[in-house]
Amino acid sequence: MSVANRDDRTRVDLLWIERRIERWIRFGRLVEDQILDRQRRRVAFAPDSLFAYVRWASNDFGTLVSRIDILRAVNPGEPWQTVPGVTPGGEILLRVNGWPKVQRVFEAIDAVDALNIDPADAAPDHWRHVHNRLAAQESPRPYTLERHRAWLARKGALQ
Repeated sequence: MSVANRDDRTRVDLLWIERRIERWIRFGRLVEDQILDRQRRRVAFAPDSLFAYVRWASNDFGTLVSRIDILRAVNPGEPWQTVPGVTPGGEILLRVNGWPKVQRVFEAIDAVDALNIDPADAAPDHWRHVHNRLAAQESPRPYTLERHRAWLARKGALQ
């Protein structure tokens, strides 16, 4: 782990090369969106916000990489883990490789969406739970409105 620099925003470099490389955000609240050229963008997230970063690559023979990371943008001075394309890095809540597992994470994200809850507002512990259950080849428990209310109450008590 390293410690975040003075700049309080977490930046993510996105890339799209047709049928070759895709790096995109599945959810999260952008505080900055900069178009660098036709294939590249740089986005930024405020400290303590959650976002999902998807990386996919292929060649002439098929998919090489399917990955999703759900991260919390760190506050200045907090420790962080490195993730390719994320500056400085973030707190990794979920890290999944392989299309079948990535699909299951997309389903978990869609289930939170179906509750009319922005996945960026869901409890960070839920994304850790999804990561751990998938790593154990088990099905994650669904996120519920009750769990979300408990998270909001706990979050309010922490502030």
